[in-house]
Amino acid sequence: QVQLVESGGGLVQAGGSLRLSCAASGSIFSSNSMAWYRQAPGKQRELVATITRGDATNYADSVKGRFTISRDNAKNTVYLQMNGLKSEDTAVYYCYADRILTGFTWRLDCWGQGTQVTVSS
Repeated sequence: QVQLVESGGGLVQAGGSLRLSCAASGSIFSSNSMAWYRQAPGKQRELVATITRGDATNYADSVKGRFTISRDNAKNTVYLQMNGLKSEDTAVYYCYADRILTGFTWRLDCWGQGTQVTVSS
């Protein structure tokens, strides 16, 4: 029962762009908080960006001005537009939702399986 599926990762040169997508298998309309995290080899998972139900956003200092998080409730999808990529952005990127409504059931603390982003310098 997969609730979140990421896509859009890949290999890109420094300075390039990628757009990650996170498709939910249920409704995200009432999700209070959705986010993107990332985990680089040998490092702890870190928060990259969040977006609330009211579309308020917050970013890690390391990505401010370069990354943009957005959500499309009609498509049950969250996006992460990444511009000006740097080698230090290389990581597995994970999507998170505090809750997703599937049928009549709330799924809490949902994570995707991750998508690899590799930035070559």
